[in-house]
Amino acid sequence: MVTFSHADAGTHEDAWAAGGLGTVGELPLDSAELSGTEFVVLVAHPDDESLGAGGLLARLASSGAHVEVLLCSAGEASHPGSSTTTPEQLAAVRLEEFAAAMAAFGLAERWQFLNLPDSGLAQHRAIIAERLADVIGNRDVVIVAPYRADGHIDHDTLGSVAAEAAAAGSHGLLEYPIWYWLWATPGDIAWRNWVRLPLSFGEQRTKRAALHAHASQLQPLSDRPGDEALLSEQFLAHFSRPFEVFAWQPPVTGRRSARDAEAVFDDLHRGAEDPWRYQDTWYEQRKRSLTLAALPEQKYDAGLEAGCSIGTLGAELAQRCGRFLAVDASGTAVARAAERLARHPGAEAMQLTLPEQWPEGSFDLIVVSEMGYYLAAAELDELFTRISESLMPGGTLLLCHWRHPVSGWELDGDTVHALARSRLGWPPAGFYRERDFILETFIAPAAALSSRPGAARDAG
Repeated sequence: MVTFSHADAGTHEDAWAAGGLGTVGELPLDSAELSGTEFVVLVAHPDDESLGAGGLLARLASSGAHVEVLLCSAGEASHPGSSTTTPEQLAAVRLEEFAAAMAAFGLAERWQFLNLPDSGLAQHRAIIAERLADVIGNRDVVIVAPYRADGHIDHDTLGSVAAEAAAAGSHGLLEYPIWYWLWATPGDIAWRNWVRLPLSFGEQRTKRAALHAHASQLQPLSDRPGDEALLSEQFLAHFSRPFEVFAWQPPVTGRRSARDAEAVFDDLHRGAEDPWRYQDTWYEQRKRSLTLAALPEQKYDAGLEAGCSIGTLGAELAQRCGRFLAVDASGTAVARAAERLARHPGAEAMQLTLPEQWPEGSFDLIVVSEMGYYLAAAELDELFTRISESLMPGGTLLLCHWRHPVSGWELDGDTVHALARSRLGWPPAGFYRERDFILETFIAPAAALSSRPGAARDAG
């Protein structure tokens, strides 16, 4: 988990500039497309909107786009050590500041306050999701929300709620980082697939005016301890760029499916021996070690890996299984996996397009790593049905997925895992999450089929 304090010096803006942040691709939406799109903006605390998306809000308002803003908390916990200002007083001040910032953007009548507790949004996910769904209704929108791995629990909560809503409704999603710029470094891999929104001088001026409305965060509340300014000049430098950066998930049109994945990944594996760099990146090596360590049993009778790619993880899983089957939709990938597995008796690789095609037999270990979001929602539901029918009582299901947006696909890692929990309802055996990936293990109950929602209805 990421740990940091607002008082940390963090990564200097010069490092981000030298690291190539300004060279990421531009948001592929021109002014006409923006003005013709409806936006719903989630804000955890007053000032988040101005810091992370002030330039975007300025552009949307000036272009005539329809914008609705949901402010979730008043930010009353920003100065917990203050001896001069109570949380209730600070909430009133910050709401006034937020109203002034919205007026600076030209959105004075386009926001509503959910009145949820600062630093407690994780306990109110259902309320946020319900209010967001009510605002969206049956419209096609782009959701704008804090980055789901920003490091602040409120930001992460809103980001994951927004991601789930975007996946469920095939909406576009723009995530704005804030604290990420403090604790991350240019060596981090997440930002390299993000997009940049260049800002005009007028948009930069509007953003500065809106940000300056949040005086309680920029200036000391008093000269007493605990009333210091929250946002340092070094931190604010990240938000004086002539552009803003977002993690961008375009709206899903046509809903890619498992069959699309088969063609996409066959082309990908033909073009590179190891397209995901499983063998030489520390991220992949470390994630693989954590995956293997998360398995609750040392040995398994029969293992299945869904989405094996070139077999790097499968070769290690095979050492812990009496018999082992690795499957993938890409024939090119399966051929390379078969070479790796050839030295392990009882191990084989097979080309199958899951979940439509499914191997025969039962397993006491099924691993689904980095492939759930390449299925449409209905296909993922079918995958869990197949798993529940094939996993032996007491068997292990391990899921591991990248947590950042997966461009062009309907789902993301957090959504895949949330759907697994609700769909299967199986006892958890382990849970691990960090900013880049989520890893979970589940144990199949004695009567796996009876635990499946709708099983009794299906049988009768």
